[in-house]
Amino acid sequence: MAELSARARQVLYHCVTEYVATGEPVGSRTISKKAGLDLSPASIRNVLSDLEEGGYLRQPHTSAGRVPTDRAFRLFIDALMSVKELTNDDEASIRERFQSLEPGQNVMRETGRLLSELTGTAAVVVAPRARTLVLKQLRFIRTSSDEVLAVLVLKNGTVQNRFVQANVTEDELQRMHNLLDDVVEGRTLGDLHQLFATRLQSERVKADEVRRRAFELGGAALDEAVGGGTDLVIEGQDRLLGNPDFSDAGHVRQLVTALDDRDKLLELLAQAIGQKGGHVVVGGETGDLGGGQLAIVGAAYTTHGQAAGTVGVIGPTRMDYPRVLPLVAATAEAMSEFMDRAEGGRRGHDED
Repeated sequence: MAELSARARQVLYHCVTEYVATGEPVGSRTISKKAGLDLSPASIRNVLSDLEEGGYLRQPHTSAGRVPTDRAFRLFIDALMSVKELTNDDEASIRERFQSLEPGQNVMRETGRLLSELTGTAAVVVAPRARTLVLKQLRFIRTSSDEVLAVLVLKNGTVQNRFVQANVTEDELQRMHNLLDDVVEGRTLGDLHQLFATRLQSERVKADEVRRRAFELGGAALDEAVGGGTDLVIEGQDRLLGNPDFSDAGHVRQLVTALDDRDKLLELLAQAIGQKGGHVVVGGETGDLGGGQLAIVGAAYTTHGQAAGTVGVIGPTRMDYPRVLPLVAATAEAMSEFMDRAEGGRRGHDED
């Protein structure tokens, strides 16, 4: 970045913003008319030539203007752009949408819809990692002589069910419920999974059959929950597919393939974890996703101050990053506040 002069950065800034606004190659005459730079058209042409030589611009055709490369977008995002303030309407939309949500509603899908509406492109939401979810109640229901249904009621209002092999009586289950009630509420699934494993190593539990079987059954119920895959919600795919930058059939096929590549999307969205204000991967930085013609803007949301998942948008590299970045970051912040309210705060329990 340091090799570019202040003048070159000015010209590059206006190339990027003009291209984002119009989608058309940018020439020296356009910059001279619109940018208000104290440079002659001949000087601008020289700078454009130098920027092309440096890999920041390319010419689609000999007689055409130039378009920014991935390298130009990366410099623009990292050093040249000024992030825009949210409008009052955008702030109100985010606030009102999350205030209207209720625990148990499909929060991931509603968040994706909101972000897609605000940005005009596809939105992605990575569900909270199971380990971070807070448990409210754990119950077991006998379904046969050697099987029980484990019912996990979470603080956010959702319920998870899974079958566990166990040969127990109703009386034994009641005693186990009484014991587990004093342990589970307010702890995350990850904390509980570790707690059950630790308790099973203690001499006190080994000597108490009910405690031992309760923690064994609890651990079995949580094994699948903490070890399962990560859920990814995509909303507004039609907005992305309808983008004029992807008008031909080849681009449409690439987009559909990209949206189906959930493992790659999760990998790219994970890069936003720990990044203040959001994170952008653009063009070739996404690998071969979408033929290198896509950008992903993501931001992490939290529960109780710990990163839980990610919200983001997928769009063309020609994206209005100064506007999209704060929208994604604000949605992630609102999501964090909602998750904390829905879960009602974590309450730790100390039991030997």
